[in-house]
Amino acid sequence: MTTPLRVLVIDDDFRVSGLHRDIVAEHPSLEPLEPVRTLAEATAAVRSARPDLMLVDAFLPDGDGIAFVQAMDVDAFVLSAATDAPTVRRALRAGALGYLMKPFEKHELVERLDRYVRFRNLVAGDVALRQGDVDRALGVLTGAGAASVSRSATEQLILSALGTDEASSTEIADRAGISRATAQRHLSALATRGQIRVRLRYGTTGRPEHLYTAG
Repeated sequence: MTTPLRVLVIDDDFRVSGLHRDIVAEHPSLEPLEPVRTLAEATAAVRSARPDLMLVDAFLPDGDGIAFVQAMDVDAFVLSAATDAPTVRRALRAGALGYLMKPFEKHELVERLDRYVRFRNLVAGDVALRQGDVDRALGVLTGAGAASVSRSATEQLILSALGTDEASSTEIADRAGISRATAQRHLSALATRGQIRVRLRYGTTGRPEHLYTAG
């Protein structure tokens, strides 16, 4: 059995770090370490537990999470509420493998963890790699070329949730366990391709509601 990759969550909000730890724990190829809330605790954890991956907030009570990523010889994703371009560029220059803006949906972190595991499998061991191996690993890590597969899987989920009923985007989103915005985006694409039908239902107040049925 393959040894799970150890993941250290570094975030000063204990509720957020707990949620992220629980997401890591659900992945069969990952093992969460006890989350830490400061850079001092993180430094001690890296030395004692030797994590394979860190999920690091950009700004921590006792210092700069991005500078910590740069100083540590450990793979890392930066998870931050900062949306300004300079912070994102600085995180990537520091060596972060990715940048995920808070707040985000659970599936977004799950997808990045999945890609990281596949990336590590492709560059495992001490064997010599060819350029094609490196290109493939980087493509997996960034999700390049995976958009069409992801859309297809989401659309299948939406079609299953729709079934034979007529339903609104909110109802379909609730059944599928996805956000309303995501459901609306894919429903619109399915309707444009003629795979589902859409009609407007006019109520007594407010905007008309779109209702969808299987094509």
